[in-house]
Amino acid sequence: MLNNPGKYGALGEKNFQLFSLGSLVAMIGRQMLTVAIGWDIYERTGSALALGYIGLMQLLPVILLTLPAGHVVDSYDRKKVLILSQVLNGVATAGLVLLSLTHGSVTAMYACLVLVGIGRAFHSPANAALLPQIVSEGNFTNAVTWSSILFQAAAILGPAIGGVLLAVFKSATPVYLMDFLCGSLFWVMLLFIKARPLELPRRAVSFRSLVSGLEFVWNTKMILAAITLDMFAVLFGGAVALLPVYAKDILHVGPSGLGWLQTAPSLGAILVGLLLARMPAFRNSGKWLLWCVIGFGISTIVFGLSQHFWLSFGALMLSGAFDNVSVVIRQALVQLRTPDEMRGRVSAINYVFIGTSNELGGFESGLAAHYFGPVFSVVFGGIATVFTVIMTGLIWPELRKLDRLEAEKPSPAEPKGVTA
Repeated sequence: MLNNPGKYGALGEKNFQLFSLGSLVAMIGRQMLTVAIGWDIYERTGSALALGYIGLMQLLPVILLTLPAGHVVDSYDRKKVLILSQVLNGVATAGLVLLSLTHGSVTAMYACLVLVGIGRAFHSPANAALLPQIVSEGNFTNAVTWSSILFQAAAILGPAIGGVLLAVFKSATPVYLMDFLCGSLFWVMLLFIKARPLELPRRAVSFRSLVSGLEFVWNTKMILAAITLDMFAVLFGGAVALLPVYAKDILHVGPSGLGWLQTAPSLGAILVGLLLARMPAFRNSGKWLLWCVIGFGISTIVFGLSQHFWLSFGALMLSGAFDNVSVVIRQALVQLRTPDEMRGRVSAINYVFIGTSNELGGFESGLAAHYFGPVFSVVFGGIATVFTVIMTGLIWPELRKLDRLEAEKPSPAEPKGVTA
C-alpha cells in the first residue's frame, strides 16, 4: 500500500486506505440490500404501503437512539463501537438470508430491518468520529472528500449489482448474502486500523450527558448554521423523489431514462469530488458553502422547469456537484470544530437531522406534487432552498466570513519579561 501522505493526500495513509476500501465495500452491500429488500417485500405482498414500512422500520431506531448512540461513541473505543455496529448489521442480514431461504414472514423481515436501523444509529456517529483519529489533521478535509466520492460510487454500483443479481437468480437471497459478506469484510479490515488513542471518560448515562451534544451545537453558531443550512436544503430540494414522475409523464423517457436520471447527481458529485481531492485546503469556506447551496437550488429549479431530457440530466448533474461541495465543507467543518470528546454526540445529532430531512424531503415533495403538481413541487423546493441560503447568511453573518474550516489556533503568548 502507498504511504506518502504528502503526495497522495489521505489516500497516502495506510489507515485511510483500509478504512475507505472497507467503507466502499460495506456501502455497496447496503445499497444492494436496499434494492433487494424492496423487490422482495413487494413480490411477497404486492402492497405499496408495505414498501413504506421498509424505510420506517430503519428510520425509527435512528431517531430514538440518536442521543444514547452519541453518548456511547464518546464513552467507549470508537473502533470497537463501529465493529459491533457492523456485526449487528451482519446478524440482521443473516436473518434475512434465513428468512428468504425458508420463505419466512414479512413481519420477521421487518424485525431484521429494525436491527439494521439500530446498527445505523451507532454506525454513523462512530464512523464520523473515528475518521479524525485515523488520518492526519492536514489531510482530514481530503479524507472527507474521498469518502464522499466513494459514497457516490457505491450509490451507482450497489443498485446496479443488486439489480443484476436479482435478474439472474430471481431471488433476493444472493443479494442478502452479499451484503452480509461486504459488512463482514469491513469489520475485519477495521481490526487492522491503528487509531490515534483518546482518553475518553466513561460517563454515567444522564440527561445532562445525553443532551450535551445538542447544547454544543446550539452554542457553536458556525456548526449550527451549517447543519441548519444543509438540513433545509435537503428538506426542500427533494427533486430526486419525483424522478419516476418526470421520467414517465414529463420527459417521456421510460425506465431506461429513469435510470440515467437517478445516476446523474452521483456522476456530478463524483466528478467534482475528484477535482476537490486534487485542490488545496478550502479558503473562504463560508462563501463557497453558501454559493454552492444556491447553485443546488438553481439547478433544482432548472430541472423542475425542463422538458428536455439532456437539460434535465445536466441540471441533476450540477445539483449533485454543488451538493457534494457543500457536503464536504459541512462535514469537515463539523468534525474540525468539535472537540475529540464531543465528536460522537455531535455526529449523531448531525446525522439524524440530515438523515431524517432526506426522508421528510421526499415526503414533502410527494405531498406538494399530489396537491399542486410535480413541476410546482420541484420549482418551489429550489426557490425555498435559495431563500434558506439568504436567511442563513443574514441570521449567521459569521458563516459568510468563514475562511478556513479548522478553528484558528491562538498565537503563542509573548514571553514574559521581554521588552521592546
